[in-house]
Amino acid sequence: MVSIVVCGPESTGKSTLTALLAAHYNTLGLPEYARDYVARLKRPYAINDVETIARRQIAQYARCLRRFSDQKIIFFDTFLIITKVWFQEVYGVCPVWLHEAIKTLSPNLVLLCKPDIDWEFDCVRENGDRRDSLFRCYQEELIRYNIPFRYVEGNGSIRLQNAIDQIDSWFIGELGNVKRKIKY
Repeated sequence: MVSIVVCGPESTGKSTLTALLAAHYNTLGLPEYARDYVARLKRPYAINDVETIARRQIAQYARCLRRFSDQKIIFFDTFLIITKVWFQEVYGVCPVWLHEAIKTLSPNLVLLCKPDIDWEFDCVRENGDRRDSLFRCYQEELIRYNIPFRYVEGNGSIRLQNAIDQIDSWFIGELGNVKRKIKY
C-alpha cells in the first residue's frame, strides 16, 4: 500500500484536495485530525494539546496502514511534518519522540501545496500572513527527512489535475526504480 500525504500551509486546499484525490483514485482519504481536535476545544490550544494531536496522528496513521492494507493508496490530509513545524514555530521545541516517529512512519509521497490560492478565514486558522514562510519550513523538513515530495499548484480543477499528474508521474518513476532493481 502507498501512503500519500497532502501537506502545506493553512488554506492551501489540502482537505479539498485529499477528498478529491481519494474519489479520483477510488480509495480512502483521511481528514485532518488536528482541525477537529482544535475546533472542539472550548479554550485556546496548549502544548499538551499539540502533543496529544501528534500521538493520535501517529496512532491513526499506523492503524490505517494495518487496517486498510488491501487499499492500493491511502491519502492523508496533513501529517507529522506539519505538527513538528507547529511545535517549533509556536513553542520553540520539538519532542524527540516526534522526530523518531517521522523517521519511522514516513509516507511514500507528500504533495506539498503551494500557497498560491486565496486565504480563507475560519476559526481554526491563524497564519494567513505566514504561509510562504511555513511553506519553506515544510519543504526544508521534507528534505531533511528525505521524504519524497512533489509540488502542487494552481486553482480549482487545475490544482487537482496537477496533483494527479504529480502522483502518476511519481508512480511511473517508482515502477522504473523497481524494474531497474530487478534487472540483472
